[in-house]
Amino acid sequence: MRNSIMPTVNTGSMADIAFLLLIFFLVTSMIPNDKGIARDLPQPCPPGADCNIPLKKNNIFTISVNEKGEIMVNKTITPIENLKDELKHFLDNNADQSCIYCSGERLAEASDNPKKASISLSIHREAPYQSYISIQDQIASAYFELREKYVSEILKTEAKKITDDELKKTQDAYPFRIIESSL
Repeated sequence: MRNSIMPTVNTGSMADIAFLLLIFFLVTSMIPNDKGIARDLPQPCPPGADCNIPLKKNNIFTISVNEKGEIMVNKTITPIENLKDELKHFLDNNADQSCIYCSGERLAEASDNPKKASISLSIHREAPYQSYISIQDQIASAYFELREKYVSEILKTEAKKITDDELKKTQDAYPFRIIESSL
C-alpha cells in the first residue's frame, strides 16, 4: 500500500470570514427603538424654595385602578370609554371664571380653570399593565382634543401649522399636570 495522504481543506481563514460576516450584519441591521410613554419629568425643586403647592380639592381629578383593572373616577366606577369626556369636562370647567377660552359648565365641584387642574392617578401594583396604558391614552386624547380646539378657535389656525410660540401658548393654556402613585 502506498502512503496516501488524505486531501484537507484549509479552514484557517473561515473564522475570519465568519467574524466579518457577523460584523457586517450587526452594522447593517436595524435594531428597533422601543418607545415608551412620552413624559417630561418635572424640574427639581430649587434649594430653599417651597415646592409643596397646596391644591384645592375641586382642582384634583382622581383616577384609581384596583388590582382587577377597574377604574374609579372621583370614587365612582367608570368605564374607560367615558374617561376622556369626564376629563375634558373637568379641565375645561372654568369654575372661577378666569379662563376666557374655556367653555365649561362652571361647576363648583370641578376645576377652577385648566391651569389649576391636576390629575391624580393611583394604580394598584397588581393592576393589569393594559389598564395603565389605556388610562394614559385617554388622558393624552383629552388634552389633545382640548389643545386642538384652542388652536382652531383662539389661535385661528390649524394644528399642523402652528409655530413654536403658538405651541407654547397652547401648552400653557392646558398644562399637563399629573400626579402618579401606586397602591
